[in-house]
Amino acid sequence: MSVVEPGSTGGNLLARIKSLLTQPTATWQVIDVEPATVGGLYKSWVIPLAAIPAVCGFIGMVVFGVSVLGFSYKPSIPSALTSAIVQYALSLAGVYITALVIDALAPTFGGTKNQVQAFKLVAYASVAAWISGVFQLVPALGILVIPGALYSLFLLYKGLPILMKTPEDKALPYTVLMVIVAAVVNIVVMSIAGAAMNMAGGGAAGAMSRNAGAGVLTTPGGGSVDLGKLEAASKQMEAAAKQMQTGGDGGASVAMADPGVLKGFLPASVAGYALESSSSASGGAGGMTTSSAKALYKKGDAQITVTVTDMGAAGALAAMAGAFNVHSSSEENGRYEKLGKVDGRTTMEEYDRNSGHGEYSVFAGDRFMIQAEGEKASVDELKAAVAAVGPGRLEKLAPKG
Repeated sequence: MSVVEPGSTGGNLLARIKSLLTQPTATWQVIDVEPATVGGLYKSWVIPLAAIPAVCGFIGMVVFGVSVLGFSYKPSIPSALTSAIVQYALSLAGVYITALVIDALAPTFGGTKNQVQAFKLVAYASVAAWISGVFQLVPALGILVIPGALYSLFLLYKGLPILMKTPEDKALPYTVLMVIVAAVVNIVVMSIAGAAMNMAGGGAAGAMSRNAGAGVLTTPGGGSVDLGKLEAASKQMEAAAKQMQTGGDGGASVAMADPGVLKGFLPASVAGYALESSSSASGGAGGMTTSSAKALYKKGDAQITVTVTDMGAAGALAAMAGAFNVHSSSEENGRYEKLGKVDGRTTMEEYDRNSGHGEYSVFAGDRFMIQAEGEKASVDELKAAVAAVGPGRLEKLAPKG
């Protein structure tokens, strides 16, 4: 039985998913020589897996509702169902459109045109993003789909040289261009799905241009993609995949910072708040481990919890995100969210002025995350708490090169 038709048995489907996620290069080499048809791949792979985000998103909406900038509501079942169906249909079309673009651009990047191979590439590379769609069952966990989407980009990067015969040195710019194509396709999908729910909304996609000298893709809105960081992040992602493949044994693994060492970065007080308690721990599975330390600080009825996490090999995801110099800001009903960079480090900030609850996080060294979460604490106090840990000091723990 050919593994090209993984949907013929549940075992084949699961085996292919596992091999793609843990052994991408070896699996792409197998996929490269497999006979396949676009129709067969749709039936056995794309149709069942692309349904995961749509179905889970539908359930999440009707059970938990939707929360946007502090405003929550539950759409009607017909409205949510219509949105899910439209989203699903457009995602199926998006796979085909993206494959056509990859095939058309192959000669530009030294590759070979082959529509079936291009479709294989898009269909199989999308698996991580589709599987992570299960987090949409609980809207509060929706942000966890981002690592899946990033890993799908990594799979695309690894598959281009094998399936489209693209030279290794051209795989990165080819991938970056496809990121732009995929982003545009996604914007179209979400816009039409939103319209199907009769929800007001809008957006604009600025054209991107390349600053070849600086190795950066820029957008008129001020965003950019650092190609050098993207390449470095891809190498980290490959190392992470190898570590997952070996389970941390028999292969190069990332040396984790000792939880006790991380605990030592937590000061005795932050922003006038006194230390109440602290703890540290480590753990993981499949070669992907993390270690962390946490401390609770109090001042009157206000409190701040500071957490320092060493993401280890999983830090490759943060590195990939860091290559995308995205800045965004939104505010409604006294609650705001911001994503940006400070001193070259990715930062995330959200605060509810009505309740006094907020969070401020900084990624350091493409490896560590420092997060301050507060109740009745000001944003400035949360930022001071992160600064007290010292992102620069943490970065010295990350190995260079």
